[in-house]
Amino acid sequence: MLRVTDRQERATSFGSIAEDYDGFRPHPPQQAVDWLVPPHCGVAVDLGAGTGLFTRTLVDRAAAVIAVEPDARMRAVLTERSPEVRAVEGTGESIPLPDLSADAVFVSSAWHWMDPQRAVPEIGRVLRDGGRFGLIWTSRDRDVDWVRDLDLLPGEDTLEADSPDRFRRRHENVVLPDPQIFHNVARETFTFARTMSIEDVVAMVGTYSRVIIASADERAARLASARAALNERFSDAEAIEVPMKSRCWRADRIPRGVER
Repeated sequence: MLRVTDRQERATSFGSIAEDYDGFRPHPPQQAVDWLVPPHCGVAVDLGAGTGLFTRTLVDRAAAVIAVEPDARMRAVLTERSPEVRAVEGTGESIPLPDLSADAVFVSSAWHWMDPQRAVPEIGRVLRDGGRFGLIWTSRDRDVDWVRDLDLLPGEDTLEADSPDRFRRRHENVVLPDPQIFHNVARETFTFARTMSIEDVVAMVGTYSRVIIASADERAARLASARAALNERFSDAEAIEVPMKSRCWRADRIPRGVER
């Protein structure tokens, strides 16, 4: 189990590699965005927006998009690449928006860093009655062995913290605190492949928190191991197809006064 200090360090590590994060992490497939975003969406909020990978998918789907991100380094990349989006400093536990100001609130690849006991009431406060709450995790497909094990050293077993079973439980079993203010809960998974060079796959591996916070020697060893494994498997191919998966969850805000 991760110590609290490890968890905090991992959660705040991404800003140090913000440009690489934006360049090498996958965008969600259009089918996943279509499934998550309600029709005729007015104001959409991307909470824990990072560099805006999911934010950019909302621009053509909502009348207005607000990105909420605590790390100034990540916000800087988001603002540079999405100048039409309003980007503000904030967290899932403290959203700097008025009551009933959003038609949809989304969290992309950041929900597991938030405290549901505090974030859910904040999201419920910001959402209008009937508004959409959506979660999405888009990442390499950890159900595929060679993809899952890319950041392991030779002979190293998959760590419990990053095992596919734990990853699946954490992303599929979304538990919201009582009182329940959301209903119409649904889940869906979308698989796709991303064409990448071997060096870009190695760079992507370097954007995951366990590798980011490793010592310089350990980080170099893990990336070298990933490169060697890919070259052995694909014989120095110019490009490979990397299996990806988007796990999605959505629910709607119960009208105020009838919460359970």
